[in-house]
Amino acid sequence: MRQINIKTTIGTVSMTLFLMACSNNILDEQPRSIFTPEYFKTQAGVMGGLTSLYANLRNMYGQAYYYNSLETGTDEATYAQSADGNFKDADLSGVGTVSSTTMRSDVLWNTVFPNINTASGIIENALAVNVAKTGTKDTIAGSLIAEAQFFRAFDYFLLVQTFGGVPLDLGAGELKFNTAPIRTSTRITVPKVYTKAIFPDLLTAIAKLPATGRLTGCLTKTVARLYLAKAYLTYGWWLQNPNNIATYPASDRTDPNGKTAAQYFQMAYDMATAAVADPGPFGLVATFYDVNLGSNDRNKEILLYADHTQASEYYNVSSLTYGGGGAPDNFAGWMMTWNYTNIRSSGVSSVQREAEQHLGRPWTRMAPPIGVFTNTFADKTNDSRYDGTFTTVYRANWPKGGLTQTSLVNANSMPIVPGDAVLSFLDTDNPAIVYPGTGTAGISNIGAGILPGRADYVVGPSGISRLAYPGIWKLGPYRTDNGTGLGPGVNAGSTRPYPIAKFSELFFIAAEAAVKGATATAVTGTYANDGTAKGLINVIRARAGKWRFNNNGNVAKVADNSAAMNVRVNFMAKVIAGSI
Repeated sequence: MRQINIKTTIGTVSMTLFLMACSNNILDEQPRSIFTPEYFKTQAGVMGGLTSLYANLRNMYGQAYYYNSLETGTDEATYAQSADGNFKDADLSGVGTVSSTTMRSDVLWNTVFPNINTASGIIENALAVNVAKTGTKDTIAGSLIAEAQFFRAFDYFLLVQTFGGVPLDLGAGELKFNTAPIRTSTRITVPKVYTKAIFPDLLTAIAKLPATGRLTGCLTKTVARLYLAKAYLTYGWWLQNPNNIATYPASDRTDPNGKTAAQYFQMAYDMATAAVADPGPFGLVATFYDVNLGSNDRNKEILLYADHTQASEYYNVSSLTYGGGGAPDNFAGWMMTWNYTNIRSSGVSSVQREAEQHLGRPWTRMAPPIGVFTNTFADKTNDSRYDGTFTTVYRANWPKGGLTQTSLVNANSMPIVPGDAVLSFLDTDNPAIVYPGTGTAGISNIGAGILPGRADYVVGPSGISRLAYPGIWKLGPYRTDNGTGLGPGVNAGSTRPYPIAKFSELFFIAAEAAVKGATATAVTGTYANDGTAKGLINVIRARAGKWRFNNNGNVAKVADNSAAMNVRVNFMAKVIAGSI
């Protein structure tokens, strides 16, 4: 096997306190330059190590370049007008060149190995705390170690999906805590990573983690079930390899435990449906809008998140007034936010940068492809998810920036006042839209068009570009300290928790496993259904048809379009592919 260069650090360096949601309890870590086996044999060492594992989530999730590496080049994102090489390379469309130094895959590689080593230190040494005090290995110690086992499996799962086989030996032996930095290691095969590291750790985590986290935001049995189901499903695909994709290091597509791809699909199905039937304190939020609403963060649908707080820069580990564009800031939402501040009405910026969920700091690095609007969200009437994902109406807010005009002239030379729509992205194309270049008066300076009798500029789906497009509302900032202005956090990273795993994913994993041949059985409980792919997906789509508020219209909307959202059996392949 090929030797590769890595730099394994011993622990987490100078971590600060990590606030877990809005609880009076916090995970408290004293800054340390190194973790040692002796330190992990103390209560302070175990808790400090676990705190660093949670805190480390912020170095990936909300980190925009990691977000880019996962999204750009898929059917969800392409590069935008201001994209540099980091984003064009990831687009895989020929505008950039993928190499070992591009696409920012280094964010994952450089972040998780120290985390894995810290987790191994806890796993190896934490029981000594209890043995010394009580002579028993009690359930509390077991669940704390299980948190470390989850994180080690979680990190290896991210690695194996991205790079194929990776090292399990960081210098002291496979899955051993290493105390001496090394620069070389050996990548083992994909099957060994799954069967030696990921599956055993997650099975232990499921057995020992509690149904309700020890603190708000801490790990639970449900999130461990989610990731084991996802790992089984992913590994089943790897074994099957329907597209004949090469792997590294070279390996036969056989399982060391003798199981087949079909068995892993069944295991994924069984694990996911078991979690759906026994959700503990988790479940689906009533409407899709409320899943992503800033004031409803840390809701019961979010199983795991990288936490942030507006309450304190110290606990947030990031400035509350300015972000430089690097971890641990939560700045992923900036990337798919175009520069709406360029819109001009009466020659001034009528929509100013504001720390509000529809707006936020614009970087224009990523953009949703046209297919998102014409295919993924083709039904914008029944399906609430489009309205709960994107900002499609940009409203006037200039007085918050200190401008004193009571009204401004906008499209068709018509007046607008604060709160009015300045620019609207329409649900469908309208042949009557007049775009710039026709010599018509009252045309927008950013490429938007006009419709007779409307004071707002308009853009139909076919007019969306890499320069101007619906922004990503669901990741937009939420602050409660804006007062009557644009907010002190207008240039800061978001202080919202960044969602990593959701309860709703369990339905999709089980449905995909069923499509791959898993035998379906009826699911009982709150989310009872027949257990088929259709039945599972229709639970999610039924929720998508429920409205309580029209986000972009800024008006109440109570509607239940669940029946209209049901899918037919012959649509299931497209549903699983994410195109419906």
